Amino acid sequence: MGYWRGNRFTGCRFDRESAMTRRREFNLANTITVLRILALPLGVYALFKNGGDDSHWRMIAWSIYFIIGLSDMLDGKLARSRNSVTEFGKLLDPIADKAMLASAMISLSILGYLPWWITIVILLREVGITIWRLRMLDRVVVAANRGGKIKTFFQGFGVGFYVWPLPQSWFWFRDGFMGVAIILTIVTGIVYIRSAYPNAKS
Repeated sequence: MGYWRGNRFTGCRFDRESAMTRRREFNLANTITVLRILALPLGVYALFKNGGDDSHWRMIAWSIYFIIGLSDMLDGKLARSRNSVTEFGKLLDPIADKAMLASAMISLSILGYLPWWITIVILLREVGITIWRLRMLDRVVVAANRGGKIKTFFQGFGVGFYVWPLPQSWFWFRDGFMGVAIILTIVTGIVYIRSAYPNAKS
């Protein structure tokens, strides 16, 4: 049963469908993604605690970001295993990923631990590709490749090595690891655009 309200038909069937849609969008996987975003200020707070020079708080910050990173893998596996991948989740997940990376890198640059040019290069690539993918979603689909996954690995751990209070004797390893991350960030971005562009033109 249903009835007209103005120029819109409202009824039990449509209300149930609307409620089911909302439940699908706010499933467990998407809830975890939202919680990932809400937890980011905790990581930023821990990084800046006591001026950013407190090794204890920097280890806490690393732990927070590590847990957030693990939850990224968890929500994806949950969505696929439960066949609960939604349009909302497809939109929100990359936003959460970039927000996590940006919050850590910008904080580290403000504190003087990470050069600004590294933050700018990586974030410009990540945000730019994400916006391009969202705009081209209906026109072209580019499958995730191994290079992109390796790039994400090096970015995540590379930033993590700057968050963790490493002894100075390990700075060479930290900086070298980040150097590989920067190269992979640029190269995979170029490969991604080149592989997608012919399809986008058609």
